[in-house]
Amino acid sequence: VQLQASGGGLVQPGGSLRLSCAVSGRIFGISRMTWYRQAPGKQRELVASITSGGNTDYADSVKGRFTISRDNAKNTVYLQMNSLKPEDTAEYLCNMIVAVTTRYEYSYWGQGTLVTVSS
Repeated sequence: VQLQASGGGLVQPGGSLRLSCAVSGRIFGISRMTWYRQAPGKQRELVASITSGGNTDYADSVKGRFTISRDNAKNTVYLQMNSLKPEDTAEYLCNMIVAVTTRYEYSYWGQGTLVTVSS
């Protein structure tokens, strides 16, 4: 099982980016999908999370600006980021709780994608 994140880049303040994270390999399902971020010199923080039922949770700092969604047919999670601010600059990492058999599920991490918000 591998997670591949993409979509990061350099954007001006006020701009938008859409991150994607897709899982490959033999799986039986994905329960929770989560985006984290880690800025230089700071601790990793949860940005947004979505359950298999579509329930979402957001960090206060991104509410109203970021939207997490998932495509179960494609085993992919997205993070639409609007009104980006310099303080959103960080490496963004995806995490998924993946059922690898009908009885067991494990936590997997993607490799991270860098988002830089700067003029």
